Amino acid sequence: MGRKRTIEIYSAGCPVCQEAIASVREIACDSCEITVMDMGDPAVSARAGSLGIKSVPAVTVDGKLAACCEGRGLDIAELRAAGVGQPLP
Repeated sequence: MGRKRTIEIYSAGCPVCQEAIASVREIACDSCEITVMDMGDPAVSARAGSLGIKSVPAVTVDGKLAACCEGRGLDIAELRAAGVGQPLP
C-alpha cells in the first residue's frame, strides 16, 4: 500500500459530530485514513487545543486544521453584543 492521507475528526459524540463523521467518511477515498478523536479524552482535548481547534466537530488533514474549521469558537464580544450579561428591560 502507498502513502495515506491522515484525517482526524475531533468529536464530542453529539448528533452534529456524528453527521460530520458520516459526511467525511462518505467523501473519503482509499488514500484516506480516518481516525475519530474523542474530545472526552484529556490527551485528545489537549492535542485539539494545540492544533487551534476551538469548536467541534473539527477535521485535520495531515496534521493541519482544515480551513472550514478555522476561526470558529466562542466569541465573548459577539455574545455581549447579542445581550448576554445585560439585564432585560
